[in-house]
Amino acid sequence: MKNPIQFGWRVPDFPEVMLPDPRQRATLLREQIFNYMDTIQDGLDSAWMGDHFFPWPAADLLDQSLDTHEAWTIMTYLMARYPRMRIGSIVLSQSYRPPAFMAKAAAVLQWLSGGRLIFGVGAGWKENEYRAYGYDYPSDGVRLAQLEEYVQILRKMWTEDAPTFHGKYYSIENAYCAPRPNPVPPLLIGGAGPKVTLRIVAKYADWCNLNGFDLEMCRSRLETLRQHCLAVGRDYNTIGITYSNDCLAVAPTHTEAERMADASFFGRYSRMLGTPDEVAAQIQPLVDLGVTHFIFRFVDFPRSEGVNLFMKEVAPRFK
Repeated sequence: MKNPIQFGWRVPDFPEVMLPDPRQRATLLREQIFNYMDTIQDGLDSAWMGDHFFPWPAADLLDQSLDTHEAWTIMTYLMARYPRMRIGSIVLSQSYRPPAFMAKAAAVLQWLSGGRLIFGVGAGWKENEYRAYGYDYPSDGVRLAQLEEYVQILRKMWTEDAPTFHGKYYSIENAYCAPRPNPVPPLLIGGAGPKVTLRIVAKYADWCNLNGFDLEMCRSRLETLRQHCLAVGRDYNTIGITYSNDCLAVAPTHTEAERMADASFFGRYSRMLGTPDEVAAQIQPLVDLGVTHFIFRFVDFPRSEGVNLFMKEVAPRFK
């Protein structure tokens, strides 16, 4: 194995303990996140934030008025509080914050943190959130075209002295960005649409993300990415492959892991579960496909038995 495989935790976007008092509920979620970060800071490599103003599940699954943190704020705070971990977004919506502003903000955060930022961005998709906050919600094609311009601006501002870009949707003129981020943050482009998104990944991304796909779908999407790389003259092997999963349950027995998944809201999503041996056996084929960074939501959160077992008996097999 050329490089150690890295593992990260997907920070909860919304509370999972539904106390009736909103203030107590929000305070409890904050303390649960801090306690969990205290547990994992020396055992996992990274922590990842989604970017939503409402809970991302649909309204028929979850109350949209539940407490939901804002991604950039919590990323910045956690990066300062936990200086040994890398912090990433999975992923920021390009529509919510202008690209030049985010290039500058990311450069400053990379400077302050000593280079621990992973900048994930995507086209955005949650329509009710857009409309509630007063954002336009154009077609998928327009949002993807905006994303392609957005990441070009990021690249220019992170690498050029006086970057200028004039696109259909976004423009900058001598948008100085000093101090320059050093190193430039890895740019992760979220989404795996085969026709457009993976082409944008091939042209501009450092990392791509496979979100909960089964093994055959992962293989298919990576082959598509490889073909896009050939078309644009990109070395496929220069793109890091990440894999995220919203339902990881690891326990001393398979039955207990299954029970954990069944008890969780996230048990309805693609599952990875079992004993440490079984979970490792599910991770290995993804490693064989080229995945180098995993992002997991441990379904027994806020309890830490699952992640402790993972850090003790699963992660070391891949280091």
